[in-house]
Amino acid sequence: MSSINKVVLAYSGGLDTSVIVKWLQETYQCEVVTFTADLGQGEEVEPARAKAEALGVKEIYIDDLREEFVRDYVFPMFRANAIYEGEYLLGTSIARPLIAKRMIEIANETGADAISHGATGKGNDQVRFELGAYALKPGVEVIAPWREWDLTSRETLMDYCAKHDIPVDYSSSKKKSPYSMDANLLHISYEGGILEDPWAEAEEDMWRWSVSPENAPDEAVYLELSYDKGDIVAIDGEAMSPATVLEFLNKIGGEHGIGRLDIVENRYVGMKSRGCYETPGGTIMMKAHRAIESITLDREVAHLKDELMPKYAELIYNGYWWSPEREMFQAMIDQSQAVVNGDVRVKLYKGSVSAVGRRSENSLFDENIATFEDDAGAYDQKDAAGFIKLNALRLRIAANKGRTLL
Repeated sequence: MSSINKVVLAYSGGLDTSVIVKWLQETYQCEVVTFTADLGQGEEVEPARAKAEALGVKEIYIDDLREEFVRDYVFPMFRANAIYEGEYLLGTSIARPLIAKRMIEIANETGADAISHGATGKGNDQVRFELGAYALKPGVEVIAPWREWDLTSRETLMDYCAKHDIPVDYSSSKKKSPYSMDANLLHISYEGGILEDPWAEAEEDMWRWSVSPENAPDEAVYLELSYDKGDIVAIDGEAMSPATVLEFLNKIGGEHGIGRLDIVENRYVGMKSRGCYETPGGTIMMKAHRAIESITLDREVAHLKDELMPKYAELIYNGYWWSPEREMFQAMIDQSQAVVNGDVRVKLYKGSVSAVGRRSENSLFDENIATFEDDAGAYDQKDAAGFIKLNALRLRIAANKGRTLL
């Protein structure tokens, strides 16, 4: 332990990571550098500075990473239409590689020889943080207190604070949400409490970003989303930065009850976990992106993307953003998006998102061919007979050889 001189800690300013600061100082006799990331979690991050200073921290990093987060992580992921296990839009997963990257950058800047995080030994985040760290700095030491210490409950953490004069907010000490929550610009997640019973319905007052669909406005709202190379660059004709796009869609989506999700998922460490998520902006983005791709992508390209997407999503969920296979997938995905330009009109109504219009200069939709009216010879329907017979050839041969299916 004496070989550790300086540690970069992913620091939220909350109870757990405040305890970790003191625990690292005592256990490893080392200097602690705190790093707090503003990923659009909706809470002030600057108070973390005063808390870190009160714990004797000299080097404090508080970084606004909102634009980088959406531009370099969320948008590339949405170009792939990535969904884990058919439902989860990967809101927590996609934030971890950016945090890991910034921790390693700070470690290099400050001469730290270790990083530390507050993820537990039961979850996915420990894997995501550490896989990213090792990929970017192979020799870095990783300290995961929840895998080392004997502080196993909130009560023991509070006792530790009292013993070591660690300041704890009154609101935190007297009243705490029963849920473990994680938020960023893409989503907010809820775990624990009543959610540990997969049969129990989530309480209505748990949700923070969205109204219930039943209480959403009775009037639908329409939005026009403009795409350039697979990314939204404007809404209703107004150019917006990546983070601003997501902020806007979160607000209006939440107002219309969009983006609630209640699932049981398979964690990478092997257990099943029940979680609830609010992803209003991401839900709108997913529907709209598939709509613009539907008229701009070649059929086989679109189908190949859909075949590869579950693996791509699994890589992100399991923490392999900084892997060569993810980069290979990304290069292919990004190449496909060169023609994904144009506009999508979506309708938001009581928890639902519908794509009701799409247009593009790169559209492959040919009205002359697709029409049910007279196509003036654009498509010769007689060609279909040979097409069908050729595709049926192997089936007919098998049937003639006695391989009947009845």
